Amino acid sequence: MSLMSTEQVAEFLGVKVERVKRLARESLLIAKGEDANGEPQFDADEVTKYKELAARFGGL
Repeated sequence: MSLMSTEQVAEFLGVKVERVKRLARESLLIAKGEDANGEPQFDADEVTKYKELAARFGGL
């Protein structure tokens, strides 16, 4: 399992960091852990699956 930071997820999805944090609060992206600063980290495979699913529904 490869973990991505909030910033990396935002860049990968093409959205702002605030949007990634909102997706996490709404349980659309599930954090798998936290970094040393307490920021959530996400599984890269799950982020990729979310991006594919969002594309099917018309985009992010």
